[in-house]
Amino acid sequence: MKDVAVIGIGMTQFGELWGKSIKDIFVEAATKAIKNAGVDHIDSMYVGSMSSGLFVGQEHLGAILADYLGQTPIPSTRVESACASGGAAFRAAYFEVASGASDIVLAGGVEKMTDGADVTDALATAADQEYEVYQGVTFPGLYAMIANAHMNQYGTTREQLAAIAVKNHHNGANNPNAQFRSPVTLDQVMNSTLVADPLRLLDCSPVSDGGAAVILCSIDVAKKLSKNYVKVKGTAQASDTIALHSRKSFTTLNSVVTAAQKAYKMAGVTPKDINFAEVHDCFTIAEAVVYEDLGFCDKGCGGPAAEEGRTAIDGETPLNTSGGLKSKGHPVGATGIAQIIELYEQLTGQAGKRQVKNAHIGLAQNMGGSGASCVINILEAK
Repeated sequence: MKDVAVIGIGMTQFGELWGKSIKDIFVEAATKAIKNAGVDHIDSMYVGSMSSGLFVGQEHLGAILADYLGQTPIPSTRVESACASGGAAFRAAYFEVASGASDIVLAGGVEKMTDGADVTDALATAADQEYEVYQGVTFPGLYAMIANAHMNQYGTTREQLAAIAVKNHHNGANNPNAQFRSPVTLDQVMNSTLVADPLRLLDCSPVSDGGAAVILCSIDVAKKLSKNYVKVKGTAQASDTIALHSRKSFTTLNSVVTAAQKAYKMAGVTPKDINFAEVHDCFTIAEAVVYEDLGFCDKGCGGPAAEEGRTAIDGETPLNTSGGLKSKGHPVGATGIAQIIELYEQLTGQAGKRQVKNAHIGLAQNMGGSGASCVINILEAK
């Protein structure tokens, strides 16, 4: 297997992009990535998208996006793993380069969620239709069950969950591509509209449009191009039951635990070696649970860690320096690739006011549904 590098990045503004189609959004991000990488061609492309058929009525996404990007006849494949689609697309691109099948591959993600589709129904297709959705459960409801269980089992408080939202909005205020660039206070989070008890509006990631893309190649090709690259040090994927009630515990995401163990082993690192991480904070409770399941602390400390500033940019393990899904936005298919872009910017010293000091190894954790799928990628500065 060849060593693989990321040599170029590009993304659109995340938010409500009323004047742009899904094709416009993807082409903008992909063109920026190709230009940023300085390559004159790509050999293949993978596109993460959760539900373009329901959101905008467009399937066969791989081919149509290659067409509008002007890249036919290269192979172009759409990758779907619910909200982990972007992370899975990156992983597929990694293996294509690592295997030697292609020299230069684009991994992208895109979603157009605001064109009139019933977003709640579309997102609910990532849950168990018979045992969860038919009974009226939505994703805020599922994560509210996780939050209540975590509160009962570990004493996690409402204030601790709110501290996660405050931190991520603080970080997002310094991200020019973030959907929400306004800081929020603890009181604003705790007094925002109740969505699914105990989760309130500012505990939830928004509905977003957006695209993101990165260019991968072998380390040898990156050196020939004299590119400022970062190395892909580890990648892993795992799954769990889709239905929450089928799990032994509501407060542990086994797909995250399993994927993390495999990614750490491949990378030859432990959680203590990770300098910062982008994690899937679709709801504030998700960040707390994932922080624990990645092994950054014992079970039950995810809430206190945010409250005590341990996950702030200047904390011991900075989380979601980009603003996370909460502030940066969550165009579901693009989220996993946008996480890779934040890792690239941090590891190449291009994160501006969000820069983590001495960032050398970063981790991206992207998951689908209530954790039925999880992809973890670990990148290292050259």
